[in-house]
Amino acid sequence: MLKALPALRCRRPTFPSFKRIVSNKMSTTPSPIYREFISVEGSDINSRSRSDGIRFRLVSYNILAQVYVKSSLFPHSPSPCLRWKARSQAILSVLKNFGADFLCLQEVDEYDSFYKGNMESLGYSSIYVQRNGQKRDGCGIFYKQKSAELVLEEKIEYNDLVNSIQEGQILGDDKYDVPTSGNIRPEPENGLELKKAPEDRGDPNDPRVRLKRDCVGIMAAFKLKDLPDHVVIVANTHLYWDPEWADVKLAQAKYLLSRLALFRTLISKRLECTPSVVVAGDFNSTPGDKVYQFLISGNSPLAPAVECLEDMHIPLCSVYAFTRGEPPFTNCTPDFTNTLDYILFSPTDNIKPVSFLELPELDSFDVVGGLPNYSHPSDHLPIGAEFEITRD
Repeated sequence: MLKALPALRCRRPTFPSFKRIVSNKMSTTPSPIYREFISVEGSDINSRSRSDGIRFRLVSYNILAQVYVKSSLFPHSPSPCLRWKARSQAILSVLKNFGADFLCLQEVDEYDSFYKGNMESLGYSSIYVQRNGQKRDGCGIFYKQKSAELVLEEKIEYNDLVNSIQEGQILGDDKYDVPTSGNIRPEPENGLELKKAPEDRGDPNDPRVRLKRDCVGIMAAFKLKDLPDHVVIVANTHLYWDPEWADVKLAQAKYLLSRLALFRTLISKRLECTPSVVVAGDFNSTPGDKVYQFLISGNSPLAPAVECLEDMHIPLCSVYAFTRGEPPFTNCTPDFTNTLDYILFSPTDNIKPVSFLELPELDSFDVVGGLPNYSHPSDHLPIGAEFEITRD
């Protein structure tokens, strides 16, 4: 999807309404919905006015690890669309249709046995980090071989925070402000944890216990094939789910941004460049909450100090908030419907989003009753953006 663009005069952005490019009816076999990218300018993404530069397309998607897919956990979902054979092919079809240069996937649990090889056949190389402990899923970045070249990668294991906590230090006493109305309730976005046997998480007052949540992330620097002098850093992560443990998510968010800043400095010095930065993932945080505010501001009174890290911050902006406003939801089940997934970028003079992947409305036929279903193979929706990088 990486393409060179002619030098043309830009038009003032407008905000398009949603529309479907597929109107298939519910069937007894998975038939995924394929949605299109909508131009920020309100015109076709291939004909809009652009300045001289190149574009790349990035999609973030929590694909729902198969290890978590059980009919008892998703009683609202038709059984045929929960079976691995059907789900795997539906997910692969959806991923192929995006035509993305970068795919940031969370909850990938069949990486070696399925995704790595099948995505290679579609022209993607990949890097992957599996969660710690006995967890079988992880995060992967898949990138088009014809669009980007991997320069350097680093894995992020949030359990490393345990070693940074000083003896006797207690994380923030303040707890997450859980709304008492609407669809949000104090439970994970997919309801898995409450439907399993109670989790033995140890002493909640011991910060070293609280921080050991087996969550991970991965980041990498890429040279763009059509603009080899420009480097893009792509980060992908999945933060802890529990809304009552906001201090843990804030610590993870701070560690992520600190590691990202150090990585950007390393790349800048090593390659003598100013890289663009894009961060994607399932942040298990709703728009406006403390974690979200920290990610876009770098400041939060609840973010605990971690001994080994300097206070470093890369300014970030949400693509959807920047272009059309955060979507009403990216996760949809009967018990919980809200936005948890984001694509963030560091705004500079030479990078900006020019289109975004459309998402359904709450009353759209393909999400009524909750996900997964025949139209969507995961309980999350994919989100995406196309960026333009101007030539120096």
